[in-house]
Amino acid sequence: MQKLSRIVCTIVLIAMASVSTYAQTKEQRIASLPPFKLGVVDKISSKYLSETRTLNVYLPDEYYKDSVTCYPVIYLLDGSANEDFVHVTGVVQFLTMIRSMPPTIVVGIANVDRKRDFTFPTTIDSDLHSFPTTGHSEPFIQFLEKELQPYIQRAYRCNTSKTLIGQSLGGLLATQILLTKPSMFNRFLIVSPSIWWDNSSILAKANDLKSKKAEPDTRVYIAVGSEGERMENDARHLADLIKRGSNSNIKFNFHYMPDENHLTILHNCVYQALISLNEDADWEK
Repeated sequence: MQKLSRIVCTIVLIAMASVSTYAQTKEQRIASLPPFKLGVVDKISSKYLSETRTLNVYLPDEYYKDSVTCYPVIYLLDGSANEDFVHVTGVVQFLTMIRSMPPTIVVGIANVDRKRDFTFPTTIDSDLHSFPTTGHSEPFIQFLEKELQPYIQRAYRCNTSKTLIGQSLGGLLATQILLTKPSMFNRFLIVSPSIWWDNSSILAKANDLKSKKAEPDTRVYIAVGSEGERMENDARHLADLIKRGSNSNIKFNFHYMPDENHLTILHNCVYQALISLNEDADWEK
């Protein structure tokens, strides 16, 4: 009986050692495989923000095939790797593959403090309580305009097409840029914008859009889903004000997506909006 027990124990130990070796071999094999690369990680030091920001940059396959062609650029707010960069880039790659948009560079701007960077100052106590670092969108806009865009133009082969994508607070920031500095971009994709910020005071700026300089053939796409009466009404109000006060350089589209909510809208919206924003645009299909 003791001999049999020793044999059983030996078999068990051999089996455990084999499983451990197999698992270790699997891990070693996986570690030896080349990583799948979606883009490159770049950095930019900002004097306006007093910090270094991480950029996740997707370059289309065509980018590596010649050294001459220049490409449109999408600037993606909430562009961290664990935020919107991966799935938005996937949409861009797919729409490029099916020839619904031109090959495009995507610059994902990784967040440090989005509540700080995407909001302008507020006098509403509840806003100040929920967003204690609030109110620094102006330095962030300066960073986008005077540091990031010139850097991307120098570092990568870009043409003059510049798209801004922002959702929620990012949509609020994109709205602020559209209404105050529309010439910074010639494509705006504004998804579920947090117009409620500072008691919707940003809507007052929409009346001034007609007098602002916008690039020729500027295109604006605003979308909202089933996100509550306040969010939906604010988005519709913004759309109405833009349509009434828009200048001749701006083409505008508003899309209500009742089957989407605040969490689900971005991916489907980006897909549809990028097709719309590039429809009949001046690029070779």
